[in-house]
Amino acid sequence: MTAANKNVIITGSNRGIGKALLKEFAERNYNIWACARNENIEFEKEITKLSEKYNVLIKPVYFDLSKEDEIKTGIKDIISEGKNIDALINNAGVPHGGLLSMTSLKSIREVYEINVFAQILITQLVSRKMTRQRNGSIVNMCSVGGIEHNPGYLAYGSSKAALIWITKSIAKELAPLGIRVNGIAPGLVETDMGHYKSDDEMTKVIGRTPMKRMGKPDEIAKAAVFLASDEASYMTGHIMVVDGGRL
Repeated sequence: MTAANKNVIITGSNRGIGKALLKEFAERNYNIWACARNENIEFEKEITKLSEKYNVLIKPVYFDLSKEDEIKTGIKDIISEGKNIDALINNAGVPHGGLLSMTSLKSIREVYEINVFAQILITQLVSRKMTRQRNGSIVNMCSVGGIEHNPGYLAYGSSKAALIWITKSIAKELAPLGIRVNGIAPGLVETDMGHYKSDDEMTKVIGRTPMKRMGKPDEIAKAAVFLASDEASYMTGHIMVVDGGRL
C-alpha cells in the first residue's frame, strides 16, 4: 500500500453500508483492507474497479466473524504487512427480530458472537498496532436500536446497546494512547439488512421519522469518513446518531 495514503480496515465491506464505505474511503485516497466473510469473484471485480478509479490499493481479506481463529488470522495477516493502520471501521453485523418468548438463547449467543464479541476481538488486535503507532481512529457501527427500547428486538437491540457501552468505555481507555473511538447509530437504511423488519413495521418507523424516508448507505459512510478523519481529531467516545430525526 502506498505510503502517501492513509490506510483503513473495513469489515462487512461487500454489501450495503460496507460497499458505500469502500467508495467513500477510496474517493478520499485511503488504501483499504476490504474484509468480507467469503471469497467472491464479483466483489473482487468491484474493488478492482474502485482501486483503478481512485488510484488506491484495495485488498480483500476474508474471515468469518463467528470464528475466532479466522478473525485472528485475518487481522494478523493485515498487521504483518507492516503498514500503519490509520482507521478501523467495525461495520459488519447481523440483524435479528423476535419477542422475548420467541428468542432462544442460541439465537442471542449467535447475535452477540458477531455484534459484540467479534467487535471486541478485532478492536483488541488492531488497537495493539495503533498503540505502537500512538495514533488511530476506530469507528463502531452501532444502531438506534441500541438506544430505543422497543419490544421485538431483544437480541439485536441489546447487542447494539452493548456495543455503544463498549465504544464509550474503550474510548476513555485508549485516548491517552492517541487512539480515538467513536460510534455511529444509523436509523433505518436502504440496505438488505435494513429491510429485515416487516413492511408494516417499516411503515411505522418511517412515519415517526421527521424526514419521512429511509437513510442512504452513503449518508452513513460519509459520517464514518468524518469520524475517522483528522477533522474529528477532538472527538472520542461520541455516538453520532444518523437517523433522519427519529430519536
